[in-house]
Amino acid sequence: MEDKSRTGLGRQPLQNSQSSRQLARWRRHRAKEQQLAWLWEDRIPTARQLNFRLAAVGLALAVAFLGAGARLVYLQHYQGPTLQQRAEAQQRAHLRPFLPRRSIVDRHSVARQQAELLAVDRPAYTLWAHPRLFGRRTPQEIATALAPLLRRPVEQLTQQLSANHAVRLERWLAPEVAEQIQALYLDGLELVSERQRVYPQKEMAAEVVGYVDLDHRGQAGVEYSQQALLERTVQPVTIPRDGYGQLLAAEVPERLLQSGETVLQLTLDMRLQRAARAALKAQMERFQALRGTVIVLQPHTGEILALVSEPTYDPNRYFEYDPALFRNWAVTDLYEPGSTFKPINIAIGLDAGAFTASERVYDAGRIWIGRWPIQNHDYRQRGAHGWLSVTEILRLSSNVGMVHLMQKLDPRQYHHALLRLGLNDRSGVDLPFEPPSRLKPLRQFVTVPVERATVAFGQGLALTPLQLAALHCIIANGGLKVRPHVVRGLVEKDTDTLVWGPPRPAPVRVLSEEATLAVRIQMRDVVDFGTGQSAKVEGYEIGGKTGTAQKVGPQGGYLPGKRITSFVAYFPALRPQYVILAVIDEPKGEDAFGSTTAAPVVRSVIQEIIALEGIRPNSP
Repeated sequence: MEDKSRTGLGRQPLQNSQSSRQLARWRRHRAKEQQLAWLWEDRIPTARQLNFRLAAVGLALAVAFLGAGARLVYLQHYQGPTLQQRAEAQQRAHLRPFLPRRSIVDRHSVARQQAELLAVDRPAYTLWAHPRLFGRRTPQEIATALAPLLRRPVEQLTQQLSANHAVRLERWLAPEVAEQIQALYLDGLELVSERQRVYPQKEMAAEVVGYVDLDHRGQAGVEYSQQALLERTVQPVTIPRDGYGQLLAAEVPERLLQSGETVLQLTLDMRLQRAARAALKAQMERFQALRGTVIVLQPHTGEILALVSEPTYDPNRYFEYDPALFRNWAVTDLYEPGSTFKPINIAIGLDAGAFTASERVYDAGRIWIGRWPIQNHDYRQRGAHGWLSVTEILRLSSNVGMVHLMQKLDPRQYHHALLRLGLNDRSGVDLPFEPPSRLKPLRQFVTVPVERATVAFGQGLALTPLQLAALHCIIANGGLKVRPHVVRGLVEKDTDTLVWGPPRPAPVRVLSEEATLAVRIQMRDVVDFGTGQSAKVEGYEIGGKTGTAQKVGPQGGYLPGKRITSFVAYFPALRPQYVILAVIDEPKGEDAFGSTTAAPVVRSVIQEIIALEGIRPNSP
């Protein structure tokens, strides 16, 4: 009993103290409730209480509206453009499709895969090395791994990789080589994708096609003159995305899927181009000539079927060559044509009625025009030729006979006819850097007799080889002036359909058919019996004219011992489908004439045409 009473007596003070604390807390809480009870008592609030409540609610709403308005102004005016861009980036994709530079092909069918590819874009890679990112590998280890793929010595690569900065190891890597390098999984190597212009025919058509630089811009030939046509540009397109960020295939524009597979087709026939180059190189080596050119034209249309210049360059490695080779001198350089201009003069005289095809003049071998002597090339061997017909003047290439013939033509009328044919103007060819031909001013031409006399046999005026070939097209096609050109237009790869062609002027008659036919007959006689016999092909009629002219120096005057030889031909002679001109600059040797240097080149080209076209001979 005592134990229980002691236990109970011991708990009683503890319970009392806890109750006292609880009671105190309850009283304090009750006091606070009584102080604020007027806010939520069920009884009707007083006017003071109601005004306080309305003010508190109004203040809270005002603060909320001000905060929302401020946030709205901030989002709309300050972050609006940024948020709009983010939304569009999530909802739409802006694409600029990559289209490679148009390919260039020759005149044959693309759809039937007969055309020869002259220029094409292909994917390529540039290999960069960042030595600081090699990690645990040494430069020698990386060089050892790359050497077989890059085909370069390990020591050379090790030296490059030991630098403290980024190094470009190789450019224009083929995709298969790039894949092999990626498979090595070497840190510090970077492959940058780009495009490379490749010229499969190398130097074979370099003077016509040209090349592009490192920025993919044309610097010569068609690559330069047709830059806007070759470099395709497409406007950016916008394609919507779905909820997962993927492009909606149904919304892709049809023009993006159809990239327009068109190529730039030229008028060149690469078969003739090869034949012309081989024949030209052989003659240049034989006579140790400085340079040469061969041009083959279709006289009725002005299409350039072949245009060869030697020496030339490989456009794939243009940076290894003398920049002077990038200029196609057949198009850009003026020269005095010499006797190959005589048929042009005879056609002018016949057309003007100054003389007839049966006209005869006396050739003394040498004459004086004022104080200037003019003589034939064979004057020292033969002296005077005596009375010559127009045909014989061409056959013997008589300078004196030409002077007598052209003296029968009124000087003003003569000068006007030369201008009408295109002298003092450009031919308009679609290759770059063509200069205008040069003819003396009318007053000098009329008042100084020796000026007219020298022009009569092809000196005292200057033009390019291509301009001379274009003039001969006038005689070959019956008197119509046509524009020489090398660009046919844009064709579809799959159908050969011509979708675009450059605008060209309509042919203009500048000589009569009768006058030009008479000249073609006379030029046939030159090949059969005259100075052009070295161009003769048995069983075929060929018209032609040789030329051996003094070479004008850069400061004027003629260079002693320097000459330019040439030969121009029509095939077939009376109804020509081809005009072929060969010009050889500074051939060496006592026997270096147009008949020995240039005529054999033209003969080889004609033989190739006969074989390619299957042309049958006229006679056994």
